[in-house]
Amino acid sequence: MKILMLGWELPPHNSGGLGVACLHLSESLAKYGADIDFVVPYEAEHHLKGVNVLSALHIDPLFRYGGSAYESKLIEEKRFKNVKTKELMSIRDVQHTYCEFVERYLMEFKPDLVHAHDWLTYEAGILAKKNFGVPLVAHVHATEFDRGGANGGNPLIHEIEYQGLITADKILAVSQTTKNIIIEKYGIPADKIDVVYNGFEAPQDLYKYDSSSYQYLESLKKKGYTVVSTVGRFTLQKGLFHFMRAAARAIKLHPKMVFLFAGDGEQKEDLMRMSADLGISRNVIFTGFIRGKQLRDIYSISDVFVMSSVSEPFGLTALEAAHHGNALVITKQSGVGEVLRSIVQYDFWDEDKLAGALVNIAESPALINTLRDGIKREYGRISWDDVAQKCISVYDEVNKHKRNRF
Repeated sequence: MKILMLGWELPPHNSGGLGVACLHLSESLAKYGADIDFVVPYEAEHHLKGVNVLSALHIDPLFRYGGSAYESKLIEEKRFKNVKTKELMSIRDVQHTYCEFVERYLMEFKPDLVHAHDWLTYEAGILAKKNFGVPLVAHVHATEFDRGGANGGNPLIHEIEYQGLITADKILAVSQTTKNIIIEKYGIPADKIDVVYNGFEAPQDLYKYDSSSYQYLESLKKKGYTVVSTVGRFTLQKGLFHFMRAAARAIKLHPKMVFLFAGDGEQKEDLMRMSADLGISRNVIFTGFIRGKQLRDIYSISDVFVMSSVSEPFGLTALEAAHHGNALVITKQSGVGEVLRSIVQYDFWDEDKLAGALVNIAESPALINTLRDGIKREYGRISWDDVAQKCISVYDEVNKHKRNRF
């Protein structure tokens, strides 16, 4: 089966879990015989097994969002310099050029199906279906309602999401939580949406944690400190203000705790200021944006991983942290909680419960070991090959429906 896969990022040029999911899903689909052309909106070298990566634009990966990290509220204002064409472009220009590339591709090739990941590629997917009659599967890793939090997000993105979802022949949601949002917010029929959870693949390289990377934290651990970490974008969606206030309450009850905030985003300065105002800045470390070995070192030094999201469609970082021996504390609003049981869950706004959970874990070696052992058994059963097989079943269903129509 020939699949035109439309995405916005792939490792090592990814800013989050979307690229990781696209990579592992595409490689697993290729293992089961899918012939995949994967279109990205930038030019870079990739090494995917069995997948042909196509560059829609001749720009650096850093510029795919308009020269800085994606921020939905400012989508129309982001501008950047295209160093190769010497043209000034916005993120909407990137999307339009991406669509033009897909249109030229479809004039030459006829895939069996288009698989589009998130709103950034939905317009290209709509074009493929309406102008070329190619069936469309829309994969929802996050909605603008997730990204926008209480503010609701950008109306333009809501409209693009709605058009993509209403046009798609089938929708894949990464959790039941996401499926419910699609039904409630966009009015899409439930039978059009299949829940396909993300998988997990343990790294196969020879990575080894180097304790010299975090000598200060290692020294604190020897003194009985518990290291609590979180990883991600510092945005409203991630609920980090609630987490910071909970950290202050936990430290007051159990002073031997240190918190690692790994990532970057528009809330970074506010979070740093908040840690000072709360009087816990000596117990809080901001690492900045990290990836690769540095990210895995963070997981390795940590005892507990917190996912404090207000709305998290899935949350691959939780599985990555679990693989490195972390106990998991995640919000009930995080989709990964639908496939894990050996975790502590709380409502994102419940700062007292989060603080209490962190103190209980820090003071109970038996509890942290029970959580670690349980989660290790659970994430080991989550496979990208299973995800690929579910996607192939959806592809077959879509193509069968198309044949029956003609």
